[in-house]
Formats: sequence, C-alpha cells, structure tokens
Amino acid sequence: MSHNRQVSPLTGFKYHGGNPMWAWMLHRITGLGMVVFISLHIGASFFMQQTSGQLATTINALYESWILQVFVVFFVIYHALNGLRLAILDLWPQYMVYQKQALWVQLFIFAPIYGLTALIIIQHAIVGS
Repeated sequence: MSHNRQVSPLTGFKYHGGNPMWAWMLHRITGLGMVVFISLHIGASFFMQQTSGQLATTINALYESWILQVFVVFFVIYHALNGLRLAILDLWPQYMVYQKQALWVQLFIFAPIYGLTALIIIQHAIVGS
C-alpha cells in the first residue's frame, strides 16, 4: 500500500538538522581544511628539498600568508574544541541530552580564543612584524 503525499522534489534537500548537524558538518570541513594545510606544508618541504624551485617558494608564501593563517587557526581551534565536546559526550553518554547546551558552551569558549588569536595575527600583518 502506498502513501499519497504531495512532496516536491526539492523538499528532500531542505535542511532539517539543527545545531548538532551544523556542528557535524563544520567539524568535517575543518578537518578537511587541516588536511589541505598539512598537505601544502609537506608538499612545500618536499619540493624545496628535491627541486629547490619556485613552486616550493610559492607554496611557502601561500601557507605563510596571514589570511590563510586566520583560516588555519579557525580550523584547528574549532576542530579541537568540537572534538573535546564529542569526547566528553562519548565518555559520559548520560549527558547526551545536553548536547545543544554543550554546543553553546563550546561556542562561548571558542569565540574569545579565536577572536583574540585572529586579532593578534591581523595586527602582526598590519604592523609587518
């Protein structure tokens, strides 16, 4: 027996997850961002050692730029705090009912740490030291 539902094709793509789903997606994105950064770093080291070429210097200039550093700091701090939150909730599953509150605590810890770190990076970029 089939159900007679009037659902458009785009309804299935509509997001219904909430904050935990956004945290999950951002955790994966920040992990991928760290993998890309580490790959750039390893690639630059490899090319510098093997070829001493312009490609290694270009890659070094890219990952040493303050703009990329601001992103990398975001990736590392968010990924670490979210992983810590997940580890705590995994170790004490009875607190899983407080997942949304734990997300807010994570945000309140993340915001000043990232904000101050990004501010210091930007100040050093402006001053030039």
